[in-house]
Amino acid sequence: MTSKVAIVSRSRQPDCDVDYLFAQLGAGQLSVDVRPNCGNMLAGVGPFAIEQGLVQPTGDETTVRVYNVNTGSRIEVVVCTPNGTVTYRGDSRIDGVTGAAAPIRLNFLDAWGAVTGSVFPTGRRIDTIAGVQVTCIDAAMPLMLIRAEDLGVRGDEAPAELDANKEMLVRLEALRLKAGKLMGLGDVSNSVVPKPVLISKGANENEIVSRYFTPRRCHSSHAVTGAIGVASAFALPGTVASSDHIFEGQRRVAVRHPAGRIEVDIQLERSDEELQVSRAALLRTARKIMEGELHIPDYVFNS
Repeated sequence: MTSKVAIVSRSRQPDCDVDYLFAQLGAGQLSVDVRPNCGNMLAGVGPFAIEQGLVQPTGDETTVRVYNVNTGSRIEVVVCTPNGTVTYRGDSRIDGVTGAAAPIRLNFLDAWGAVTGSVFPTGRRIDTIAGVQVTCIDAAMPLMLIRAEDLGVRGDEAPAELDANKEMLVRLEALRLKAGKLMGLGDVSNSVVPKPVLISKGANENEIVSRYFTPRRCHSSHAVTGAIGVASAFALPGTVASSDHIFEGQRRVAVRHPAGRIEVDIQLERSDEELQVSRAALLRTARKIMEGELHIPDYVFNS
């Protein structure tokens, strides 16, 4: 979770301000994976773009339209810019994050099927792999969702408890590898997608409990893009995560994770007699830790 890089430039897309390429570096191994996106890193792209002069502030709030190069999707990032200056100070709090900061709103506009070309890339909303029902969904991030009870766990365990369950982890990875092939992603043994997620029922009709893996360890809280995928599967009918109460229009879904919850506003619209997710939005924060310049000699890139 701490080996991520966001590479930002002026956008080549006519309707976007900046291009954002996300890179997941392999911890302890020589690997760089640019298949996924990262919503937490995305929250920092807006403030960075404004402070670097790539986007001009437009008032007390500035909307930065970001093109995610990894997935080919667009996201609006709304940043607080009082007096035309980015501020990181504010009263917004996020479960799992220490302190408070200025709110940053993320509006995902077309993240559904961005990686594989389809929201349900296998052509089905439920697949059976090795006797286990799963939902393979591509909504901001390719995910494989499994009911926790189907792997012999509750689904509300602490991450350390799930990480210690080696038998379950081996089984989860075997299912993930097969799901990757079904989703058209090929051999995903050296890729971080699809991310496996254990889901279970929440406390009410608008909540779902999630344990998100990265992919071989349980996340201490939850990825933003993963939360959008889980919330989408919850709001849509026919998946292993589907709510008992499906309805059209806007719905706020709470994804409960080990450190608290993420609230996602999901907009469902009917197209060709079928409900589809047209928009997802949520609130994040960011803080500046350091800034500087790294000078790399040319021979590094030529070796």
